[in-house]
Amino acid sequence: MVLWGEGKYWPGFFSSTTMSQCVDVIIETPKGSSQKYDYVPDTPFFQLSKILPSGMVFPYDFGFIPKTKGEDGDPLDVIVISEFTSFPGVIIKCRIIGGITAEQSKGEKGDKMIRNDRFVAIPKCSNIFQKVKELKDLPEQITDELEEFFVDYNKLEGKKFKALDKVGHKKALELIAGNKK
Repeated sequence: MVLWGEGKYWPGFFSSTTMSQCVDVIIETPKGSSQKYDYVPDTPFFQLSKILPSGMVFPYDFGFIPKTKGEDGDPLDVIVISEFTSFPGVIIKCRIIGGITAEQSKGEKGDKMIRNDRFVAIPKCSNIFQKVKELKDLPEQITDELEEFFVDYNKLEGKKFKALDKVGHKKALELIAGNKK
């Protein structure tokens, strides 16, 4: 994926020198939204891709880490836990605190399972979550609800989502580094 203006406008989204401190996350869908937006490669735009059923909303900001590529062919997914709601297209400097390793069905029949991990991050500028350094520092209810959200969200598309494990900061960064483009 080539980001619009990459090199000129967005030169340093993801570098090994800054990865241990922060990564830039581009938000596609804000917390509380019942509309799912997707980044349109090679443009500065986001496209409405689906509307969730009544009562279902994204529990936190949902986005991706530029210059990465997961097994599904898309950039790596990130949930940003924060005290504020952002908007599609905003870039947030975040600390990766962990992730939920997962498999998701793919293919016409949904019979092939591929890795599609969800990473969890905290904005560098967060006041409320500044002391959260690891996924285990969050209340377990938050991570359990995130897993359930992704199970239900994928069910809407006739896909399966199976959480495999919850990993901490160090393992999450290793997984991200292994998926750099």
